[in-house]
Amino acid sequence: MDKLRLILDISKTHLLAKKKQTLVAALGVTFGIGMFIIMMSFMTGLNILLDGLVLNRTPHIQIYNKTTPTEYQPANKYFDEVSNINQIYSIKPKSRLDRIHNALPILSELKKNDDVLGATPQTTCKVFYLSGSNNLNGVISGIEVNEEIRLFNFNEYVVKGDVNSLIKKKNSILLGSGIAKKLSLSVGDNIQITSTNGTNFSLNIGGIYQSGLAEVDDIQSFVNLKMAQQISSAGGNYISRIHVKLKDIEKAVPFSKLIENIYDVEALDINTANAQFDTGSDIRTLISYAVSITLLIVAGFGIYNILNMFIYEKMNDIAILKATGFTGKDVMYIFILQALVIGFIGAFLGMAIGYGGSVLIDNIKFETEALPTIKTYPINYNPNFYILGFIFATVSTFLAGYLPAKKAQKIDPIDIIRGQ
Repeated sequence: MDKLRLILDISKTHLLAKKKQTLVAALGVTFGIGMFIIMMSFMTGLNILLDGLVLNRTPHIQIYNKTTPTEYQPANKYFDEVSNINQIYSIKPKSRLDRIHNALPILSELKKNDDVLGATPQTTCKVFYLSGSNNLNGVISGIEVNEEIRLFNFNEYVVKGDVNSLIKKKNSILLGSGIAKKLSLSVGDNIQITSTNGTNFSLNIGGIYQSGLAEVDDIQSFVNLKMAQQISSAGGNYISRIHVKLKDIEKAVPFSKLIENIYDVEALDINTANAQFDTGSDIRTLISYAVSITLLIVAGFGIYNILNMFIYEKMNDIAILKATGFTGKDVMYIFILQALVIGFIGAFLGMAIGYGGSVLIDNIKFETEALPTIKTYPINYNPNFYILGFIFATVSTFLAGYLPAKKAQKIDPIDIIRGQ
């Protein structure tokens, strides 16, 4: 126990004797850990933000009827494919309605399924938006407002007006922000639309919808489900899409296959729909880790160099320690202890700076029309980043101190004294 205290005292004396070198070594760790935490918090926060923008408005499974070519051509009935040459060109898709057959029973069955958090119908119709001499092509989707809010946070994307206007007024519309801008319209104005069958409707603008995607906001608007069915000149069972949200997103792929097999419809899962986006998110995370770990390794080399200088400057001290009865292991422990002290100081300061920097970034205003729901830069306060930074700082400083300490252990005090 006395020897341990003596080793601690010697380590303390060495560190305080060269305060500038100790401070520089600690700051190297501090900078590495601090930047690691800030970068990981910001980059993963950005990924979570972008994932949220996609996941909030993208259903886990989209059910619809898909237009496909006829698989079995009439000519195949009269020509043997094996013995005769049978070539068919310009195959036309088979006639198929946009609406989902037996949509209401399918919707009811899905809602009863234990894996389904919710399912909501949509009726989509193509229209022309009219304002004076101007007219724009567009799409109107009929929705169940309360379910869209519950499942997909629909209300967060209504930047002006009242999302519940679709419930209060039958002829209300949530107009896409791009359309409103092009036609100089605002909340409370009326807009004329023409359906594909030539019927005109006058709708009152109850709110402005902004998804953040210009190509969507320039054509997309929303009305209540009954109004969309009326615009389409269809009955109350006309549903062109069903959006499903599951309790576990990992089940999206197998569940979509099950829906296709049972109901003879197309079912697009979220993994397939957003494959490119997921790849980009993974690459951003990988780059963040690579850059951050590089910073920590550079800090480790700085500590290694400083401790090497410590040993060369303390040759006489090492010789005296060994001459007075300290073993090579005792000397090694002294220098490893110094490295760990530097690592601990640097790690705690780095975590404090990392947290402070993250809070600072989190309070910087970030407002853009492309992301209407975002007000500040995104930060992810994941405690794992702080734990990982502390562990890496401890391990890297231990290794940086171990190699010079091994050299100190092997130093022969006779050679040093003789050299003097």
